[in-house]
Amino acid sequence: MEKHSFNSQATLSQSPPFLTKEALTHNSENLENYDWHLHARPSQKIPEGNWRIWLILAGRGFGKTRTGAETIRHWIKTNQARRIALIGDTQEDVRDIMIEGESGLLAIHPPDDRPLYEPSKRRLTWKNGTIATAYSAENYEQLRGPQFDHAWIDEFAKFHEIEKVWQQIHFALRLGPHPRMVITTTPRPLPLLQQLVAQAGQEIILTHGTTFENQANLSPTFINTMQQSFSGTRLGAQELLGEIIDTHEGASMDTCSLGSISSK
Repeated sequence: MEKHSFNSQATLSQSPPFLTKEALTHNSENLENYDWHLHARPSQKIPEGNWRIWLILAGRGFGKTRTGAETIRHWIKTNQARRIALIGDTQEDVRDIMIEGESGLLAIHPPDDRPLYEPSKRRLTWKNGTIATAYSAENYEQLRGPQFDHAWIDEFAKFHEIEKVWQQIHFALRLGPHPRMVITTTPRPLPLLQQLVAQAGQEIILTHGTTFENQANLSPTFINTMQQSFSGTRLGAQELLGEIIDTHEGASMDTCSLGSISSK
């Protein structure tokens, strides 16, 4: 398994206030931590092509949050996005994971580039005028009225009203020449998710990923525990390997599945 030294879960440090020779060197090293192209695995980089939806189905700890946040950051830096919807299961999830989390939108920006965050307005505003607004799946009716050119949906398979959220974001994603969305989620055997997977092609780009792809940034104890506890189980295949498990299949998979993948 290819390893990367960058810790995608670490809180990124602040730049020093005084740019002495030592501070300049330190600051340069810090800025490298924010260069996603240096640290992203191939499966975390934005796909090429004229796609509309990037669907990332991956295991726990793959780096889905970081990938989603960095995708938003890239769209903003390249002036592709002006109005963005951030959608999580609850407002707390959007705030604690997508915005304020260790790999969320605030943490991945260098201090000088961080957006203004107004929690009471559920809003992030960047220096170039781009605005991202937080929405929860449980209050999907809030998506009536606003309009967007880009969206990030996190843990889509967790939504209780997944069909209604899906309908509303499609009605709202109507600005700009090429509206796009990125979806980051650990899968579940839901009809809508299975439909999207079946439609993968030019408009829908599908990326699969496992927990073990990011094991260099995860606790060895966690990796060992996952292998010992969930190898050969349907839950392990879903939560660690990022697979959609057919509910009509047998109760377990090959007992070597997790071990063989994590040792690659």
